Amino acid sequence: MMTDVVTQLIADFPELAHLSRQDLEDLLNDSNYFQAVFNSLPRVKAMYDAQTELGNANASIANNNLALQDRLYQLRSETQDAFNEAKVLEAKWKEVEKEQRDVYQKFTPQFLLMRLRHSVTAQDDASERLATAFVQHQSLSSSSESHSGTSTPSGKQIEDFIKEYKESRKVYHKRVIWSDRWSRGQVEWRDD
Repeated sequence: MMTDVVTQLIADFPELAHLSRQDLEDLLNDSNYFQAVFNSLPRVKAMYDAQTELGNANASIANNNLALQDRLYQLRSETQDAFNEAKVLEAKWKEVEKEQRDVYQKFTPQFLLMRLRHSVTAQDDASERLATAFVQHQSLSSSSESHSGTSTPSGKQIEDFIKEYKESRKVYHKRVIWSDRWSRGQVEWRDD
């Protein structure tokens, strides 16, 4: 059995062929002797050289990484600051968008139509109040006229009332016309 091991050892490591049988047996039995011979083999030396070379390359890379470490930490900090600023700006953006929607809400076609309809009603009420006030003033004047003997309103007062009432009703009818056109789909809104 020992012969088979020695034969296999020489087959795997031809560099050991110059050793005597006794040296080979000693090699297998003495771990210190084995390590000394093993470490002197060209393949093992080449492996150790490659390992040393890789270690030196790793050390060089590590030194290079250490040299870049401060810049990396600085960039990481700058990136974090930029990210935080972006988050703040994103929150502000949402607030501005909400404000913009609120402002634009006042200019949507539906809102403007509602305002137009309210203004039609308000204008009609205003012109009716104007007429009612004139009629009440006339009836007060008539009743005081019979008691005091004063005359009816002057032509200027009547003319002023007619002019004011006519303007008020003109505005009312224009608004009604626009409201009717809008209801029939004849008003087109552009977003530009």
